[in-house]
Amino acid sequence: IREEEKHIKKILMFHKSFYNPKCLERLGGSVGWASAFSLGQNWGSLGSTLHLAPHSAGRLLLLLPLPLPLPCTFLHSIVLIFLTILFVLQVPGAQDLVDFSPVYRCLHIYSVLGARETFENYYRKQRRKQARLVLQPPSNMHETLDGYRKYFNQIVGFFVVEDHILHTTQGLVNRAYIDELWEMALSKTIAALRTHSSYCSDPNLVLDLKNLIVLFADTLQVYGFPVNQLFDMLLEIRDQYSETLLKKWAGIFRNILDSDNYSPIPVTSEEMYKKVVGQFPFQDTELEKQPFPKKFPFSEFVPKVYNQIKEFIYACLKFSEDLHLSSTEVDDMIRKSTNLLLTRTLSNSLQNVIKRKNIGLTELVQIIINTTHLEKSCKYLEEFITNITNVLPETVHTTKLYGTTTFKDARHAAEEEIYTNLNQKIDQFLQLADYDWMTGDLGNKASDYLVDLIAFLRSTFAVFTHLPGKVAQTACMSACKHLATSLMQLLLEAEVRQLTLGALQQFNLDVRECEQFARSGPVPGFQEDTLQLAFIDLRQVSLCVFVFCFSFKMCD
Repeated sequence: IREEEKHIKKILMFHKSFYNPKCLERLGGSVGWASAFSLGQNWGSLGSTLHLAPHSAGRLLLLLPLPLPLPCTFLHSIVLIFLTILFVLQVPGAQDLVDFSPVYRCLHIYSVLGARETFENYYRKQRRKQARLVLQPPSNMHETLDGYRKYFNQIVGFFVVEDHILHTTQGLVNRAYIDELWEMALSKTIAALRTHSSYCSDPNLVLDLKNLIVLFADTLQVYGFPVNQLFDMLLEIRDQYSETLLKKWAGIFRNILDSDNYSPIPVTSEEMYKKVVGQFPFQDTELEKQPFPKKFPFSEFVPKVYNQIKEFIYACLKFSEDLHLSSTEVDDMIRKSTNLLLTRTLSNSLQNVIKRKNIGLTELVQIIINTTHLEKSCKYLEEFITNITNVLPETVHTTKLYGTTTFKDARHAAEEEIYTNLNQKIDQFLQLADYDWMTGDLGNKASDYLVDLIAFLRSTFAVFTHLPGKVAQTACMSACKHLATSLMQLLLEAEVRQLTLGALQQFNLDVRECEQFARSGPVPGFQEDTLQLAFIDLRQVSLCVFVFCFSFKMCD
């Protein structure tokens, strides 16, 4: 950069003479195409310098082209245009912002007196002390972005001044001295950033800090300082950024799940239908053929959760910008963070909803349906990541999404909760059972509590129509087995020491009601008498007791 500046200054010194046609003719003898191309390269390099040194406030004045003399050739015109652009470009540097004359005068005086080494030692000692003050971060730096910005500005300013002194004096400072200072500054800066960034809980602040560090590193890199350690530290901050994102999205998922009504989404028009399909990838030809109004099988939390996963992926992508990472590294970073979101954050949110004490069977059934559709959408999330990173999923080192495992685990937990919830409901109905084992009346209908229990089971299994077949069948079989076992315990309780034929007749009517329920096929998919087998032991025990009591009565 300094060589380019010197080259430009030499050219500008002769700028006025270029208006003289004779000078142009003389220039034409020494300036060839290679020289013109070299000027173009210098201009491009200067533009890059301006771009990478944002601390310099540059001004570009757009003026009308200077009049070219008639004898001028095409090559002369190109050269003159470049010189005109360079002339109107004004970029304030360190010398424009800081008065270095006291340093130059002291250096000159000490040199004349033969004590130059004394001044050099004094200058370097004082600047080391100032460097330690500059590198001391304020205690509340982590609270706002301005705190970090001021800290970085001080460091940049210090080393820009030292760089200027290095190139404008002969030996006052040398490269070894500056490298030593920079090594100390780099270690202290990284330590301060590690400490203060660990307090950041806002992902937006962490992202802004990352952008500021990138700007800080790129600026100092322009001046020749090695900044690889800063980019390595950004990879550490990336993990912290991912953690803050996961905490943020845990709250987002919690709000979505808490506000959901766990009912299929109703649509009354084509516009509403297209809106839902636009938010979530869903195709069902049978549903498309149905007239309005109609319902999607899933509730509102499915498209909301799906879109929030995509927003999380976008947020991860933002941090990877300007880190000089390959597309494969960016893809791997996004996939690993997304896997954490699915397997930890979303999984915990779903498990918390499933384990609620007041959750009902309807909500549990809807959760199973919702997680089934979210599991199917994982392939679309894979495609989404592939499109933004341009890394094919077939690549050897590509990380796969584990979303299917998350949704399967949630579905299994919901299924187990359904079985437990059903059994608890059955127990609540059985608590209303009040058998009079000594009654002499012969009943002719099933007990009221059992009739209500069977009605509840019928309405519950009617909701299971959208569940996978095995889930509904398992729930139904589990409920029937639990009911049969509970009724047998009532009959064989130790407190039941005497039985009458009237009591056995009433119990037998209840068993028949259960068998009739099993024969009615409350859940499709069972073979002929499979569900009735749940009550076969109860039937055999009740018959044995009935025959024994009847025989005993006849003998009496």
